[in-house]
Amino acid sequence: MRRFPPERIVCLTEETVETLYLLGEEDRIVGVSGYAVRPKRVRREKPRVSAFTSADIPRILALEPDLVLTFSDLQADIAAELLRAGVTVTGYNQRDVAGILAMIRHLGATVGQPARAERLAADYERRLESVAAEARGGPRPVVYFEEWDEPMISGLKWVSELIGIAGGQDAFPDLADCGAARDRIIAPERVIAAGPEVILASWCGKKVRPEKIAARPGFDTVPAVRAGRIHEIKSPLILQPGPAALTDGLDAIRAALAFARAPAGSSGTPATP
Repeated sequence: MRRFPPERIVCLTEETVETLYLLGEEDRIVGVSGYAVRPKRVRREKPRVSAFTSADIPRILALEPDLVLTFSDLQADIAAELLRAGVTVTGYNQRDVAGILAMIRHLGATVGQPARAERLAADYERRLESVAAEARGGPRPVVYFEEWDEPMISGLKWVSELIGIAGGQDAFPDLADCGAARDRIIAPERVIAAGPEVILASWCGKKVRPEKIAARPGFDTVPAVRAGRIHEIKSPLILQPGPAALTDGLDAIRAALAFARAPAGSSGTPATP
């Protein structure tokens, strides 16, 4: 790295972009992923240089970054190509709530804002504890979260943890320790057998079709389908392991669970907590 703290940063996933904006360090960002949408102004302020599993390497190199931030093994080939070109790369791999908080603290220290990052992470910790305390002792509906439909994939660990914090039970907690998506493919029969009372879905890059979920063979017996409790959570809110998941993503889960807990025969959807 030619300068420290780094002055020119390229972020190839959304969560590091949002974190740097929250830390007031957005001026360091010189390029972002095409999936970066938080805050909204990022789309007009920063050039887009990558998708998720592909990137415009010549364009990134032209930006002369001091540091490129990547995420997970899915961006390992991009990271390797940049490293061979002499670029410093930090690859994050946060998979749970603790990892998200650690990423915030680490990135804050990297850009010379350790105290501000600590305050941000501590605020999130306090809110998570408050939400969990509020849900404690109440009914805990079984929740199936679907991150992809063909094949059906479930089990993101941070989502599983957020479901628990919000007051639900993940239908498949055993999948949460499987990092690779191929290891989290689930058969429809398992979902039917689990009998989830709520279905949450977030299909990266495409709109969730509740009617398609409800029309799957045998799903007419699933309590969530019978009750019409199939809820989409927009992918930027929940599929990125960063601040969005801890805030708006968690609130979307809470709203869906509040709807599930509403007394039978009540009218309307409970207000978002």
